Amino acid sequence: MPQARAFRVKSCFSTIPLGAVTEPASHAPLHGFASRFRPFFLSAAGFSLIVNVLMLAPALFMLQVFDRVLTSRSEETLIMLLVLVVGALMFMAYLDMIRSRLLTAAAVTLEKRLGPEVLGEMIRRSASPGSGEASHGLRDVNTLRAFLTGPGIIAIFDAPWVPIFVIIIFLFHPWLGTLALVGALLLLMLAIANERFSRRPLEAMQLDSRLAGRFAEQSIVNAEVARTLGMESGLARGWAGLSRKSLEKQLQASRSASVLTSTSRFTRQILQVAMLATGAYLVIDQQTTSGVMIAATILLSRALAPVESAIAGWKGMVDARSAYARLKKLLEPDGRGEAVTELPPPQGNVNVERIVFGFRGQDRPIIKQISFEVAAGQALAIVGPSAAGKSTLARLIVGLWKPAIGVVRLDGADISSWPRERLGPYVGYLPQDVELFAGSVSQNIARMGEVDSAAVIEAARQAQVHDLILRLPHGYDTPIGEGGAFLSAGQRQRVALARALYGNPRLVVLDEPNSNLDGEGEAALIEAIRRLKADGATLIIITHRGKLLTSMDRILVLRDGMIEKLGPPAEIFAPAARRAPDAQPSVIAGQISPRS
Repeated sequence: MPQARAFRVKSCFSTIPLGAVTEPASHAPLHGFASRFRPFFLSAAGFSLIVNVLMLAPALFMLQVFDRVLTSRSEETLIMLLVLVVGALMFMAYLDMIRSRLLTAAAVTLEKRLGPEVLGEMIRRSASPGSGEASHGLRDVNTLRAFLTGPGIIAIFDAPWVPIFVIIIFLFHPWLGTLALVGALLLLMLAIANERFSRRPLEAMQLDSRLAGRFAEQSIVNAEVARTLGMESGLARGWAGLSRKSLEKQLQASRSASVLTSTSRFTRQILQVAMLATGAYLVIDQQTTSGVMIAATILLSRALAPVESAIAGWKGMVDARSAYARLKKLLEPDGRGEAVTELPPPQGNVNVERIVFGFRGQDRPIIKQISFEVAAGQALAIVGPSAAGKSTLARLIVGLWKPAIGVVRLDGADISSWPRERLGPYVGYLPQDVELFAGSVSQNIARMGEVDSAAVIEAARQAQVHDLILRLPHGYDTPIGEGGAFLSAGQRQRVALARALYGNPRLVVLDEPNSNLDGEGEAALIEAIRRLKADGATLIIITHRGKLLTSMDRILVLRDGMIEKLGPPAEIFAPAARRAPDAQPSVIAGQISPRS
């Protein structure tokens, strides 16, 4: 059961419960956010009601001073009014501070609740081929959090009080009320015009900005090759071209926004002058008092402030609305559904049934009608020339990608629909491009979860990397840097192998596990493979080197996305062995030969 966290705001009078917010649930739709956080918003609306009522204090103070104190010359009345208005303003400031803290608590809770869920969905979608939009999910969460702590949300809570202030001004005098109503309508029309002219350029600017941001991130990730090959200027020009489109849209939106913002500010000042002039005329004509004139001017200023604030902060509102729409799309249910019945731990029987896979926009599939079986405890090697589809097949086998046609089954169940949290501990995967994370060696081997020291050391021993780790400056606690930058390529590959073997997985898929290994590392890998087979794990290894093939039960030769040969090593090597009976098997560019 998810733990409920109660958020409370303490005041000098009572403790106000703001409701319970549950911990993140997997793939909960975002449209439930408003209902889950309704206590926050209702409490903020209640505080806004009291704050806006107390906003009347300065106007009433001016009314009483001009109409009573100045005529009666009573110092006691002035002191009493001063004490009351100062007390009201202090209480208003306190409630305004509580309201801000309340909305800040809502923003923090939003990020705590949505952050892990959005990050998990970003990882899931980024692992799928052709994904890109999901990479900005956490930025969208930050945009919503910033909106909840900014002036835009305050303007929304204060906006309903605009007609109330206008009605109060009407009670002073119809002319003053009419002027206030006309002013409010003018600013409302300016706000609508601002929405119409700036929304689309701002949304287009956001899209172009995200494209430029992704290009910059990709350039930084590949900084080593970019620096070595002198690609900085070319990448900078590419980024500048993408960024220029965003800047043009921003310039277009800023021009419209600046005109409307300046117009709204000018309109508000003119309305205040007009209110003061109209009030002065009514005072001269003895239809009202000077106190009413001053109080109406103050109330008009207060009534129009939320509208002008909303116009000035319109970009933040557009950004928040776009971020909400993107997050809603990111987190909406995709029809996969979470498995209710928990399957038993897998034994490792793999069945690949006529799978076909290709990328969108390409005419030809990469994997074409492939079928084979690997029983639990067997070892299969996948070999073939470059671009044969070997790494793609590995991703399909571990369930990272889902085939367009056919299915990959693990113990009879579709592996792509198996919940990853349940399946992950039973799968070991070493990709061709080794991916480590900032942290210690032990944290990486433990898959960035809670470190079980015994299991970490056992996995390192299975991968024959225990002695290598002990020679590091701090052993298993040695920080490896971002992406394992403090380790050599061979060390990264061996640590990643230990991570793949952590927890004694039943299915182990290794993609070019010896590509960066020296002779010692390759010998350790062969010993690890031998131990895995003895332990009954299912092994699928992609390799270009023939040394690993002698310990395999079967070999699958893949060419152009199709199976060319499949059988035991003796059968695969038989034709070449007859030509050169004294040689050892090797694999060069997908051609199997008996050379050493």
